[in-house]
Amino acid sequence: MTDLLARPYWYLRHGETDWNAEGRSQGRTDIPLNPTGEAQARQAGLVLARHLGEHPIARIVSSPLGRARRTAEIVAQVLAEHGGPLFQVDLDDGLKEVCFGDQEGKPMGNWYDSWIAGEYTPVDGESFAELRERAVCAINRATEAPGVPLVVCHGGMFRALRAAMGLKPNVRLPNATPMWAQPAGPAQPWELTAVS
Repeated sequence: MTDLLARPYWYLRHGETDWNAEGRSQGRTDIPLNPTGEAQARQAGLVLARHLGEHPIARIVSSPLGRARRTAEIVAQVLAEHGGPLFQVDLDDGLKEVCFGDQEGKPMGNWYDSWIAGEYTPVDGESFAELRERAVCAINRATEAPGVPLVVCHGGMFRALRAAMGLKPNVRLPNATPMWAQPAGPAQPWELTAVS
């Protein structure tokens, strides 16, 4: 099992989609941002622009799924409008949302704890252990270059990263809420700070 490199980064879950609003599992199904999600992405960009002096962003890396990529593009534009550079959004297939198999499109159920514990994997889906390994490798790629990246990604991925950080994994991250992720020290859980 690969460990997270002890390097800080920004994490941003994509803005809202219609399936988010309806409480449906998305997984790899490529549902676009809805108008609320577009507005949330703009607001996240403004929030991050206010924190550029504190934790400057060196690059933006995104999941290639449309809802994350569009969120990243909006944030990049807002940062440029507020004195930052105009970042090109780099895509990493390793940041794609978990494949929820036959659960995609269905109402979110109460199976997440069993999935995280490794007791259940949706038919044709990805196990939590597989997701955790993929998520950690993707974040390590994003943080290996100098400077702090902004990673624009997904809610299931965030659960896997929380597990790798030594934190309770089954915590839902609201759409488009910038999180500052910082290692606390050897054998210590990471510190996550939501900024607004």
